Amino acid sequence: MTSRLFELLGITRPDTALRTACSADADALAQIHSQSFRIGWDAPEFERLLANRLSRCLVATEGPNGRILGFILLSGVSPEMEILSVAVAPSRRGEGIARRLVVAAFAELAAQGFRTVFLEVEEGNAPALRLYQHTGFQEIGRRSGYYRSAAGEPAAALVMRRDIA
Repeated sequence: MTSRLFELLGITRPDTALRTACSADADALAQIHSQSFRIGWDAPEFERLLANRLSRCLVATEGPNGRILGFILLSGVSPEMEILSVAVAPSRRGEGIARRLVVAAFAELAAQGFRTVFLEVEEGNAPALRLYQHTGFQEIGRRSGYYRSAAGEPAAALVMRRDIA
């Protein structure tokens, strides 16, 4: 890709590669998840999710064989899929990695016949909301008090949808 294309995609460092996650990635995924969310999932949970035939997971790595920088984890049955989690290592946030993962996942899902992707996101999660809005998601519902904020206050979950086919 040219540097202009990277700029248009919001990617500031093109040194990342994407691949399908495998069970050996569970520890790295758990570490990134725990750095990204108040309640992180552990490695056995990631192993279970990766082994599930309904799950799909892409990882972004530092170069083709380097350390994992981020991931997108989805689950569902055709024609619908749900994003369970998107996370990027704190040291690499703001480089377009999450957007690249979402766009790549959508391309794979469309090729497999999926038509719609759903997700839930905490209403106060500004970086995630920007990502989802920039990748075409629309709010279709709200679940009041679904999450707890960092201060322990109830926070709504926004239910979002995007058609991909």
